[in-house]
Amino acid sequence: MKAAFVLVGTEAGAEREVLAKIRGMRHATEAYTVYGSYDIVVKVEAETAAEVKEAVERGIRRLEGVRSTLTMLVTEQSAA
Repeated sequence: MKAAFVLVGTEAGAEREVLAKIRGMRHATEAYTVYGSYDIVVKVEAETAAEVKEAVERGIRRLEGVRSTLTMLVTEQSAA
């Protein structure tokens, strides 16, 4: 399983609408609104890195109201 965390900056006032769209996406397993430099944090999980890339590039980044993204690929996972 491949994973990434995506920080999403939205247009002012678009946070809830963008969050709702992201939560409906196939590979978005978790999504939260946050305070700070970004408005939403999304965990994307898929079987392959190509699927993660697709979810970010053709899914999240193309949503109306998304201003910017920062994607952090997970390199190592461990149980808490």
